Amino acid sequence: METLENVVSAVRSFVWEFGIPVGDSTISFVVIALIGAGTFLTLRLGFIQLRHFGHGLAVATGRYDDPESTGDVSHFQALSTALSATVGIGNIAGVALAIHWGGPGALVWMWLTAILGMATKYAEVTLSMHYRAVHKDADQVVGTVSGGPMYYIEHGLGPKWKWMAVFFAGMLGFTAFLTGNAIQANTVADTLQAATGLNPWITGAALVMIVAAVILGGIKRIGRITSILAPVMAAIYVLCALLILLLHLGDVIPAFATIFSEAFNPTAGVAGTGVGAILVTMTWGVNRGLFSNEAGQGSAPIAHAAAKTEEPVSEAVVALLGPFIDTIMICTMTALVIVVTGVYTERVPTELTLTGGDLSWVSGDAGAGYEEVAAPAEIQIQNGIQPTGSAVLVAWHEVAVEQFFTDEEMTQTFTGSVFPARGEAVDGEGTVYASLWGMAVESGAPLTMYAFRKGLSPLGDWGHIVVIFSVFLFGISTAIAWSYYGDRCAIYLFGERAVLPYKMVYLLMHFLGAGVAQAAGISLVWEMGDIALGIVILPNLIALVLLSGTIKRLTNDYFERKPWKTSGKV
Repeated sequence: METLENVVSAVRSFVWEFGIPVGDSTISFVVIALIGAGTFLTLRLGFIQLRHFGHGLAVATGRYDDPESTGDVSHFQALSTALSATVGIGNIAGVALAIHWGGPGALVWMWLTAILGMATKYAEVTLSMHYRAVHKDADQVVGTVSGGPMYYIEHGLGPKWKWMAVFFAGMLGFTAFLTGNAIQANTVADTLQAATGLNPWITGAALVMIVAAVILGGIKRIGRITSILAPVMAAIYVLCALLILLLHLGDVIPAFATIFSEAFNPTAGVAGTGVGAILVTMTWGVNRGLFSNEAGQGSAPIAHAAAKTEEPVSEAVVALLGPFIDTIMICTMTALVIVVTGVYTERVPTELTLTGGDLSWVSGDAGAGYEEVAAPAEIQIQNGIQPTGSAVLVAWHEVAVEQFFTDEEMTQTFTGSVFPARGEAVDGEGTVYASLWGMAVESGAPLTMYAFRKGLSPLGDWGHIVVIFSVFLFGISTAIAWSYYGDRCAIYLFGERAVLPYKMVYLLMHFLGAGVAQAAGISLVWEMGDIALGIVILPNLIALVLLSGTIKRLTNDYFERKPWKTSGKV
């Protein structure tokens, strides 16, 4: 397992950190491509995300719907399906990870990603609708239409580019297994295990049954479920976050000041990696912002392509609402709750399972930052303290633990050795421990859960239940929506007969993703998802830039004709 973790970490670093050197840091080519394409499309389309935001709201309400138009779901259901894929674990665990590694300032870069991403998503969906394929004889489960980057790459750029369309479909199909599926199950299982001790494999079995009941019914059932689930889960989460901010009203303005200050002059994420390194903070903000709203990734256009309309732009203006709702509204709520409660710098009593995936080995210190290293054969601990100047330290969530105890009450310090390969600690008398106790930092969904628990504590000890419930719903809804993305890729690559086999493998991956929470922890699964995410972005962004003239032509034509005024439908 250690070898796998090292390989995955190295590949992820290459994908997300390979780029242009600037001082002691590097601007990732993926970050450059995302921000560059978003900026280009924003300027080429005349700040479409600002000029026609209101029209997007109007179309999303359904006032211009035409039930007789080509497609499978309404404008609102298409938006709900796309939001179900984006409003999820990225809003809960992703924001917490960004703050853990890059500090509070990472939120500013998430905002920038969202604003530019609104134009990117508009462009994606315009092309996806314009070049979508119609399945005239398809049954209800398969659906009547398919769209997405693979279609506009092949048909927009021409047959010579089909290799890139096939590559995109293959990579996004693989991404669906991880980013939209295994990661969701992993975070749900990790959160439930931390809160209740429930075995991740049991959680995985329950999740698979729920997800299967929906996705085997096809896009129409998915659309019906997500149109109810997405608004309800988002409303519950945001209202509870607003309640925390009201209870900490005096800390809200200072929190914003901290966020902006840390964005351009970072002191540190709790893991120490943001010390003076604005590019680290930027990379984590853009990375988590993309994971949250998926703009530029090419996944959401697949859901929006199912909308019932003959006008590509009418669905595109609905799509640009997605990054605003997801990142600027919901991610901001999560970040503010974490910052105003101060939990991102706190250490909490933690059982340090010596075989757990959250355990790691680092070098460095809190001032200079920590760096993960290979596990040594043995680490000695005296009176609970790791020797000063040790080359390798025992860490939890990549942050060194200051003191170790043998009991939950943390009254008996540990003296002895930790043996990483054996996953155990042995004291001077030969007593073997499978886990120790200590004050450790949280990360991911457990950090957000702790923030809600602390933030709502004046009203009782129930805030963490809100996050547990939200993680459960968000994880299910995201996995449901991503199953549709994957089966559209399967149809493109192998035909309609591939849909059912794909869904079976998808459900298996969902089950395995939950179980990995016990075997490898959250970081490995996130890193694997990040790799697939980074790889799949570039073909889509290339197509968007090369086809920007078509997007502009369709945009100008739509707003010159104003079809919603002449027919009342779009």
